[in-house]
Amino acid sequence: MSNLRQRLGRLVERLHALSLRRTLLLVLFPGLLTLVGAELWLTWRTAVDAANAAYDRSLLGAIKAMDANISTESGGLGVELPYRMLEFFELTASGRVYYRVATENGLVEIGNADLPPPPRELITEHPQFSDAIYYDTPVRIGSYARFIDPPLAGQSGPQRLVIQVAETLESRQAFTRILVLQAFARDVLLVVAASGVMVLVVAWALRPLTRLRNGVQSRAAIDLTPISTGGIPADVKPLVEAINHHVERNRRQAQGLRQFVDDASHQLRTPLTTLSTQVSFALREADPQEQRKALEAIKLQLDETVRQTNQMLALARADSAEGAEVAAETVDLNALAQEVTRKWWSEARERGIDLGFEPAASRLHTQAQPALLKEALSNLLHNALRYTPRGGHVTVCVNPSDAHAAITVVDTGPGVAAQEMARLGERFFRGGNGRLPGTGLGLAIVKSVVERHGGHLQIAAGREGRGLSVAMLFPRLDDSGFP
Repeated sequence: MSNLRQRLGRLVERLHALSLRRTLLLVLFPGLLTLVGAELWLTWRTAVDAANAAYDRSLLGAIKAMDANISTESGGLGVELPYRMLEFFELTASGRVYYRVATENGLVEIGNADLPPPPRELITEHPQFSDAIYYDTPVRIGSYARFIDPPLAGQSGPQRLVIQVAETLESRQAFTRILVLQAFARDVLLVVAASGVMVLVVAWALRPLTRLRNGVQSRAAIDLTPISTGGIPADVKPLVEAINHHVERNRRQAQGLRQFVDDASHQLRTPLTTLSTQVSFALREADPQEQRKALEAIKLQLDETVRQTNQMLALARADSAEGAEVAAETVDLNALAQEVTRKWWSEARERGIDLGFEPAASRLHTQAQPALLKEALSNLLHNALRYTPRGGHVTVCVNPSDAHAAITVVDTGPGVAAQEMARLGERFFRGGNGRLPGTGLGLAIVKSVVERHGGHLQIAAGREGRGLSVAMLFPRLDDSGFP
């Protein structure tokens, strides 16, 4: 059974591997032939029934004519059967005709006494027709019974007379053959016409796919605009929409790649030029003390360049995640924020900053990718610790907000001017209060990650108007795990 299923599966795969036009024709044409075969069989059965109905009426007429010539007035059974009438029956039947007239008990019989008896009991004055073999020849027999009036001499009680007329099947078979041949010729013409129409209809139905193929093949390699669904069959439209979705993801990835290349060339050109200048200066300097200062400057510049590079790579990963199918999971924001905050405690101590954590009163969950959330929160903490002066405070808070769950980082740094607040999160934008070197990518990374998870970034002044408060708001899950 399993081998049969495997063979059928391979056959279906081969059919699907063919062109759609050939597949339709290979499936529809045998189906059409099967229907024609079934129709011919039904036609043959109908023709046999029609021939039997017509010729059985003729048999019944012969029985009635014979019954009209039967007499029992003499006390015996007499049949006045004109031979011309028998010849007429044979001419009508186009073959041999046999008859039998007898009492039901078989004591008196006239004609062909060895005709096969009726297969079922006869009902008085109700004819019965049946097929039989008589001397190795198929015949059709009509049987009829009626009461004898007056009864035969010496017989008491009611007595029935049985009349049988049989004919060979030549005329019936010829009539059936003609009907079947006519139906066969008609069906052949229908098959030819239907096949032609089917080929034309299939070709016409597949014209939109041909146009679609030609349109896609004629596109330029860099053309990633959506494919028009106008004039596309409803069955194919979901496929075109899926292709458009895939093309759109590739377009966003290509755009992200171009953006990354542009960002890298924009941000790394100046640091690399500065490094080259500093290295040349160090090579020309003969004083070891001055060389050391030059090397320390090179080290600082390299650290800043590495940080810029890492931030651009993080932003590229966050942007590419928008089109990637990465499985998300249920994240406990209290646990995640506490884990990331602990990792920055040593950095905060070195800078003399009080880094605190305020969890939510109850568990808050969201559907997210933990690695991206940790990276976004690390960027917020890096910025907050970097710009907050020694002795300041940075606090990580987890709290509910309407239908969202928020992770907020609040610092007591210099903050940002109110007119610049709306531009925070743009690539390479830095506030006017920022005196330290930077790329302006930290908040851009955070914004990209938050929007990737269906949330949004909320930026405002810190507590009592001091510093900055940056909140990442994510869709909150209820206790059952639904948004």
